[in-house]
Amino acid sequence: MKIIPMAALLVLASVLSGCDTFEYQLAERVAELQVSLADPAWDGYAIPEGQQCKKFGGHGATPLLKVSGIPDEANAVIVAFSDRSWFLMDHGGHGMIGLWTGRLHNSIEIPVVAGESFDLPKGMFLEQAHQGGRGEPGAYLPPCSGGRGNRYFAEVAAVYKGTGDEPTQLLASGEVFLGHY
Repeated sequence: MKIIPMAALLVLASVLSGCDTFEYQLAERVAELQVSLADPAWDGYAIPEGQQCKKFGGHGATPLLKVSGIPDEANAVIVAFSDRSWFLMDHGGHGMIGLWTGRLHNSIEIPVVAGESFDLPKGMFLEQAHQGGRGEPGAYLPPCSGGRGNRYFAEVAAVYKGTGDEPTQLLASGEVFLGHY
């Protein structure tokens, strides 16, 4: 097994931190989404009790999110869950899930998705499973830093998801701070 020097890891971290979360074709104009927490238990300051990963005694799930400002051309909204305090879990490392919107939905609520599971509500799809090695496999890994004060975000993209060889086009984006844990 080859051991990578710490300096190489730091260089890699700085390169990765500059990457965009959503690697989709950009629309001519990318609009701004308004994203908010729709469950009062999620105050945007601290992750609610019990919403952490199973490893730390929780049974976490994604928060209910309200998204508005969705362009008419969008047929899906994709949410990337990230821990910005740990580069390996940033840029959707906690999972990326999507919701088919159809067209002409300017505002929607993204349903709650159970953590550490691939069981998604009707109309939702998996864009990328979580990348964490701490939790059980699944579409979403709840905050799993052990209470070290890490910063968790939901980055949201309204897209036109093409079929076949047609690329996915980013039409609008926004984010919300979920809290510290």
